[in-house]
Amino acid sequence: MGINWRFLPLERIWVAKKQSKKNIDKIVSAVDTTDINANVKHNGQSTGQSGLPEGGTLASETGNPLYISSGAAAKMTQFFAALKSAANGNKISIFHYGDSQIEGDRMTGYIRQRIQQQFGGIGPGFIPALNVYSTMSFKQKVSPNMKRYTAFWPPKMSSRQYGALLSAATFAIDSARSQQQLPTEAWVEIAPSAAAFTRARTYSHVKCFYNSCYKSCAVKVYENDKLIHEDSLVADGGAHVLPLSFDHTPIKLRFVFASTKSPVFTGFSLEGDVGVQVHNVAMRGSSGHDLSSSDAGLFAQMHQHANTKLFILQFGGNSVHTFKDSSNVRGYIGALKNRILYIQKLVPDAGIIMIGPSDMSRLNDGIFETYPLLPYTVERMQKMCAENGVAFWNLYAAMGGYNSMPAWVSQGLAGSDYVHFSPRGASIASQYFYEAFGAAYTDWQTKKGGNE
Repeated sequence: MGINWRFLPLERIWVAKKQSKKNIDKIVSAVDTTDINANVKHNGQSTGQSGLPEGGTLASETGNPLYISSGAAAKMTQFFAALKSAANGNKISIFHYGDSQIEGDRMTGYIRQRIQQQFGGIGPGFIPALNVYSTMSFKQKVSPNMKRYTAFWPPKMSSRQYGALLSAATFAIDSARSQQQLPTEAWVEIAPSAAAFTRARTYSHVKCFYNSCYKSCAVKVYENDKLIHEDSLVADGGAHVLPLSFDHTPIKLRFVFASTKSPVFTGFSLEGDVGVQVHNVAMRGSSGHDLSSSDAGLFAQMHQHANTKLFILQFGGNSVHTFKDSSNVRGYIGALKNRILYIQKLVPDAGIIMIGPSDMSRLNDGIFETYPLLPYTVERMQKMCAENGVAFWNLYAAMGGYNSMPAWVSQGLAGSDYVHFSPRGASIASQYFYEAFGAAYTDWQTKKGGNE
């Protein structure tokens, strides 16, 4: 029986590997995050004003453009025209779907603020019927008998009636009251958040979206404990909206429902009369595969109601660490392509922008390094987007590329998991996205179609 001995080379014994960091000083210094509620200034970029469709330019030192292939150009042209119409009094929606990198409205919140400043619009848009994570853009409380279901995390609904937010809620029925044929009550309370960006703090319309109401369901709406609306939900099992309008932002609204069988609530929308609504749909743990997990008809119907003209998709962070070889990457990109085709089929008039994954680091020999297959993932994702009519923005490159995450962590721009941005880091990343977005709009505007 032979024995194999393995010895560390002398350089490994006497010289420890050092953590390498990219110099991101130019990236950080090119943006101003001191007051993101104001008309945020960016080097080389117009600040824009509500109702004035001005665009922007890429900063020379750090510019990372929005890549619009020839196949994506037509849909993006349609979207830019719709965006310009919103500044002139129409109303459109942008949906930002992503993983935990956008949870809490971090990146979406900044993007919304800039778009609404430039093209009009107020309010945070769609919010879940039952929110389970902290967010800066609204405040919500629910009764203890409310239960959440999602397409991307257990528990799930066999009916798949999640709608556009890919999450829904019902309330548990009290068995003792049910035996006496008495309704069970449940409630949802919604209020604006002082922590939100300025545009998200105000709204004049509040809508409740629901479906699968088969039994009589009474609803009472209170503003600061004063009854302002009393009605019954439509009990035909279909998808409906309960709309409320205000001449002010309601400080606290409480919806009280009472029924012997709970409807399915697919969210609320807090919005204005005109402009752009930008909706945050954070899907913790998702790789984007769940985008096709909602009932197709309900998904399409809610997007039609919202007049959705653009999808921003931001996934990949939950998959990169699982890849063992290039075939895993290609398999993932292929599955993501199928979800894109699904969205394009259900909402054919909307454009799509894919934001690639950020740099992420793993611990290797005591130092943090970029996951080996991350650059290849970004490359394949961009190629797939170009082939399928989807615009692409390279967040990985915007951060500084290979091994940039350790520098972001050391400057407090990302967390100790070497994956997620801090609030300031999310703000910087969002500003660079909006810079690319604004530059693409300006480019369109200078062409014949934009000036018509």
